[in-house]
Amino acid sequence: MRPEGTPCWADAMFGDVEGAKHFYGDVLGWTFGVSSSEYGDYTQCYADGKAVAAVVPPVPGQEDQAQWCLYFATADAEASAARVREAGGDVVMGPMRVGDFGTMCLARDPGGVVFGLWQGGTHEGFEAVAEPGAYCWAEVFTREPGASDAFFPAVFGYTAKQMEDDNVDFRVFDLGEEPVLGRMAMTDDFPSEVRPYINVYFTVPDCDAAVTRATALGGTLRFGPMSTPFGRFAALSDPQGADFSVIDVTRTEGDMPKLTDVR
Repeated sequence: MRPEGTPCWADAMFGDVEGAKHFYGDVLGWTFGVSSSEYGDYTQCYADGKAVAAVVPPVPGQEDQAQWCLYFATADAEASAARVREAGGDVVMGPMRVGDFGTMCLARDPGGVVFGLWQGGTHEGFEAVAEPGAYCWAEVFTREPGASDAFFPAVFGYTAKQMEDDNVDFRVFDLGEEPVLGRMAMTDDFPSEVRPYINVYFTVPDCDAAVTRATALGGTLRFGPMSTPFGRFAALSDPQGADFSVIDVTRTEGDMPKLTDVR
C-alpha cells in the first residue's frame, strides 16, 4: 500500500472520449481497455500494458471543461475526508465505494483546487510511474498559495521546502525524504478564467516530438519546451481543454534549484 498522501491515480472526464483516446494514444502511446458500463463507461489507459490513467464521459449535468484529476492514496477515505473539512476544504463527492476496486472521494482545497482521494482495494492505482506514457509528477497551481501551503500538509502530513527564487513562488511537499508534489503560485500572467488546478506530468521519451504530435492533433502549446535540471518539459492543453505536461526525464540541463525547509 502506498504511503498516505502519495499521488496514486489520475483520470479525466471528456465529452468526446473517443477523441481523447485518439489524442492521448498518439501523444503518449496509450492503449485502452474495454469501457465498464457498470461504472459509467470508465476506461483504463495503459502504457506498455500497465495501467497509468483512465478516461470517462461526464455524468449528466456535469458537462464541464475537461480536466485531469489527481488522486492521493489514503488508508481511510472517511478519515481523510474529515481532515479535508477540518483544514478548510470541501468534500465534493463521496467517499463512495467503487465495487471491490476501492473507495473514492473528490475534494477541493480552500483555493479551489480539485483533487481525489483513493483508498485502494483490488485497484491500488498506478502500475507504472516515471516510465514512458506514465505519470511522473504534479504541481498545484493556485492563486492562494498560503491556503494551499497550510491545507495539504494538514491533510497529508507533508513537510515543505521553498524554492529560493525571487522570480517564482514555488514550494515542494515531501513525504519523509521523498518529494511528492509541487505548488506553484499563479501570477497575473494566468488569464482570470484559468481556474486553480493540479497540473499532471506524463513521461515521454522525446518532449519535442510529443509536442509536435500534440499540436498536430489540435492541442495547444502553453509553455516550453524547456530544459531543466529535472528534464525537458512542455505544458499543453488537449483539444478539449484539459491541461497537462509532458517531460523527458532523461534530458536534464542546469543545476538543481536551492530549496529551504519551511518550519
